[in-house]
Amino acid sequence: MSGEPLAENALLIAGHVLETAQIRYSPAGLPIARFSLEHRSRQMEAGIEREARCRIPVLACGEALVRRVRLLSAGAPVRVEGFLARSDHRQGEARLVLHTQHIELLENP
Repeated sequence: MSGEPLAENALLIAGHVLETAQIRYSPAGLPIARFSLEHRSRQMEAGIEREARCRIPVLACGEALVRRVRLLSAGAPVRVEGFLARSDHRQGEARLVLHTQHIELLENP
């Protein structure tokens, strides 16, 4: 493929935080929080209801987002909005990671 890359890349997903976030700092001193989100829902596909389940790694970069992530505990219900990007795993495989731009803590049902 040639030309400019397409700009549309957005994901909005709700789920539960699986574990307390790991926080590190980039060489430039930027705080980066990483946690996993588990999503479960019922979705319609081709007129049939099915269960949708996934786990996705989430990255939050910057003081404001990391400050918000520090308040999340395992099991917290959240809505996360951001974009997907490739993250090269140690064993050489590529994985998708959700780079969050907004995190909202939801009420427990």
